[in-house]
Amino acid sequence: MVSVTNTLTGDEESFEVDGDEVLLYVCGLTVSDEAHLGHARLWFHADVLHRWLSYRGYDVRHVENFTDVNEKIAARVGERDGWETEADVAAHFTREVIEDMRGLNLKRAEVYPRVSEHVPEILALVETLVEKGYAYESNGSVYFDVTAFDGYGDLSNQALEELEAQGHPDERSEKRNPADFALWKADGVSPAAVEEHRKHDHGGALPTGETWESPWGEGRPGWHVECSAMSMTHLDETLDVHMGGRDLVFPHHENEIAQSEAATDREFARYWLHVGLLQTEADKMSSSLGNFFTVADALDEFGVNVVRTFYLGAQYRGDQVYSAEAMEEAEERWERLERAYESAVDACDSPDARAKAEDPALREAVDDARERFGAAMDDDLDVRTAYNALLDLAGAVNRHADDGVPYDYRGLRRAVEAFEDLGGDAFGLELGREAGGEVDLASDLAELVVEVREAEREAGNYERADDLRDRLEALGVDVEDADDGPRVRFD
Repeated sequence: MVSVTNTLTGDEESFEVDGDEVLLYVCGLTVSDEAHLGHARLWFHADVLHRWLSYRGYDVRHVENFTDVNEKIAARVGERDGWETEADVAAHFTREVIEDMRGLNLKRAEVYPRVSEHVPEILALVETLVEKGYAYESNGSVYFDVTAFDGYGDLSNQALEELEAQGHPDERSEKRNPADFALWKADGVSPAAVEEHRKHDHGGALPTGETWESPWGEGRPGWHVECSAMSMTHLDETLDVHMGGRDLVFPHHENEIAQSEAATDREFARYWLHVGLLQTEADKMSSSLGNFFTVADALDEFGVNVVRTFYLGAQYRGDQVYSAEAMEEAEERWERLERAYESAVDACDSPDARAKAEDPALREAVDDARERFGAAMDDDLDVRTAYNALLDLAGAVNRHADDGVPYDYRGLRRAVEAFEDLGGDAFGLELGREAGGEVDLASDLAELVVEVREAEREAGNYERADDLRDRLEALGVDVEDADDGPRVRFD
């Protein structure tokens, strides 16, 4: 039985859903800058949750959004050639984020919805809240009345009378209560947009971003309402798991609960999972502080397996510290696992492997690793303990190899399968990718081109994607698009 820590109750709870399908929504990135390792920590732990629930037999429907309407994005219009609109800036960084996700070997979500594509659903949700008396119009904007919703503050464990004001101070004159939050913002240059514009040292006119018609006039969606609209559009009114960074508990997720449950009269999410912050020394890693290491740079320097092993060094709900020492430890742990896996493969394929040879200690180590790995992962996704189980199996494999021939073929085959099932499928580590020399290199390069093509397709650049497929086919690589992603066949 899998258990997780539910932020709403503060308790570790058994994971129980109706049937075998799990509806998972992950709060995605505002695509206003390059993604850094702090962002990717959430992606990684959502990926591990997805993988482990799949391993345990669930059918996971995973939706993760891109916020492509935001003052931070609009503030960068004109910063580079080709960035003529908010959509141009968002498309640029969305492509980069998708490439980062593929580089990290993340399982694909079922869909990556964009805010700009869901304005009708957002407007319908806001209209429902106004009609039901939970929201009100003021100067062309619409605000949610937090005093109208019973239970507001439960997720963040705050009393209503103790809540801080939300939004920019200049909005307070429009609101009934300082803690009310915007569902729809009237057209115009907001104070927040002015501040973002100044941060980027732009001259000339202030870009305000795209606006849409609404019953209250031209405007833009508020930040919080977007996730409610997109998650309910692509999943259901009640989610099984809502996942995000711990810094989103308040106000973002608190507001999502209020607006969603007020509109539907149903529980919005059964389990709230929050990933701790990635820190550098005393501060969280963030773009605004400038203390970040981009995902692209980390992958270039360390490779996907070391980066994933680094994240596997700490449980999702705790904070983690990025440092040179931590990356060195991750590299050492990964190399121990990789060497043992390759040793097991080589010994298993050796002429000295015998069907009748038997090493009880090796076979017992395989069973013990599987049992300990499963118990650790079922216990609130304790990834470090689970990884240690694999390293103990690595030690057993090395001892068996050191003892000399004949090798226990069946024991080694079971060890290889355990590494691939647990380290590969459950943890997403790319075991054995470098063992095949030039053949594997050619395969990896083709896979890389396929990933770039997928990024182009997801960004809407279909002509470029078709061109890449045609060029792959000319080289003898056939790409077939399927519901679960592209399939590659080498002629």
